[in-house]
Amino acid sequence: MTSVKQPSEREMSPPQEGEQPSEVASTTPEEAPAQVEESPAGGETASPDLVSLQNMLEETRLTAAEYLDGWQRSMAEFANYRKRQEREREQIFQSAVGSVVKRYLEIVDDLERALKNRPLDGEGVAWATGVELIYRKLLTTLDAEGVKLMDVLGQPFDPTRHEAIGQVESPDHQSGQIVEVVQQGYMIGDRVLRPALVRIAQ
Repeated sequence: MTSVKQPSEREMSPPQEGEQPSEVASTTPEEAPAQVEESPAGGETASPDLVSLQNMLEETRLTAAEYLDGWQRSMAEFANYRKRQEREREQIFQSAVGSVVKRYLEIVDDLERALKNRPLDGEGVAWATGVELIYRKLLTTLDAEGVKLMDVLGQPFDPTRHEAIGQVESPDHQSGQIVEVVQQGYMIGDRVLRPALVRIAQ
């Protein structure tokens, strides 16, 4: 049988005159109010752990911003590198195509000269029509390789694209305008493959 502890006489006796009643602490450590540090002015201040976490957060934010900036710069540099490589490849391709195409431009010139003197009647008409079809097909093949015929007649003379072989008087043109194309010029991409031989107005 469990014995029951009897209260002592002091616990059962009423408090004497001038004596404060005793209280028994019943709160647990979990129930104890948290201690908050106060500043000398009486205001609350952050605990050392909170300050440390705030500093770590700020350092992490600065590091992340630095990494992001470096990544963005690297991506921009890589994009510029790819564009530069593409331009260089295009230039190499154009140079390779141009070196081969130049050999066929003389054939195109011969066909053009033949068509300028084409017969207008008789049996030669059918022959001239066949030559013109070959000429058109050759131009289409060159166009597919990026080779374009210059349209220079009536345009102002440009020494980077044209080669002048003479001047003529022409009341219908301003001075420096191209009045005659002696030999066609060709472009490949944005590069001159062969300058046009022209005569310009005085």
